Amino acid sequence: MSEKKGLGFFEKYLTIWVALCIIAGILIGQYIPVIPKTLSRFEYYNVSIPVAILIWLMIYPMMLKIDFSSIVNATKKPKGLVVTCVTNWLIKPFTMYLIAAFFLKIVFKSFIPSNLATEYLSGAVLLGAAPCTAMVFVWSYLTKGDAAYTLVQVAVNDLIILFAFTPIVAFLLGVSNVKVPYGTLLLSTILFVVIPLTAGYLTRKNVIKNKGLDYFENVFLKKFDNITIIGLLLTLVIIFSFQGEIIVNNPVHILLIAVPLTIQTFFIFAIAYLWAKLWKLPHNIAAPAAMIGASNFFELAVAVAISLFGLKSGAALSTVVGVLTEVPIMLTLVSIANKTRGWFDKE
Repeated sequence: MSEKKGLGFFEKYLTIWVALCIIAGILIGQYIPVIPKTLSRFEYYNVSIPVAILIWLMIYPMMLKIDFSSIVNATKKPKGLVVTCVTNWLIKPFTMYLIAAFFLKIVFKSFIPSNLATEYLSGAVLLGAAPCTAMVFVWSYLTKGDAAYTLVQVAVNDLIILFAFTPIVAFLLGVSNVKVPYGTLLLSTILFVVIPLTAGYLTRKNVIKNKGLDYFENVFLKKFDNITIIGLLLTLVIIFSFQGEIIVNNPVHILLIAVPLTIQTFFIFAIAYLWAKLWKLPHNIAAPAAMIGASNFFELAVAVAISLFGLKSGAALSTVVGVLTEVPIMLTLVSIANKTRGWFDKE
């Protein structure tokens, strides 16, 4: 499937659909609270099962496109993994802390009480220490990234999260007894990576065996063209139906929190993307590498914030703002990556 394909109807106007879904989610939370209340019953280890299913629907179509034999070859190109790991773990958490602390505690000191600024900072740190896993497959898909290589990058990040998340958060917040729900981590990894990966592998193998590669690429895959985008939009509706009241009650603070989060996102993307260019990486590796660091594992950040500080805490609100700003910003970065494809060598 090497032919160039423009953005489809859903993808072309994705920013508009995202805005409408956010509004719909908030309205549902405000005026039909029975829906999020009912959905909240379907949680396990702080992971929303309905959201997990929708994220699975986002990822599964992309897993179908992976030629799993190429995963081994991806490990033979270590530069992309180096860019991802160094940016995500030696740069991102610390720049997030510095940028967020500067704005929340100094620039916006007159608008945010000190104790609340500390809570907002805690949420920002949780976002900064959790690089994207599930959603990066969407951004990789939209930038025509190497799906197999993206999978390797995500798998490496998942392993590092298990060991690095707690000590980094504890160090940056000066807290020695931060408790991370490892059950949430494990379940998220299984739901967002292992299950769709296994399902994609088995489906691809079975369809190609019975119908042939041509049928798989030109008929079977086309049946899933809009599933990823629809899954994303429905996920946003559910997330914002849960957080609608918090958002409505804190409109000014949401804007203030969004400032450092936005600056951090563009900054980290620029570091990884320009580094990849200097190292002469192909665009289909450079773009996903930059997207992983720029976006966040917001499911984990929100779950940990609620677990540690409570649903109505400033930390929880800060992570929700991360969700609120992420999609529009990441779509902007996707556009930048696609327009600068010519900077890079051809794949």
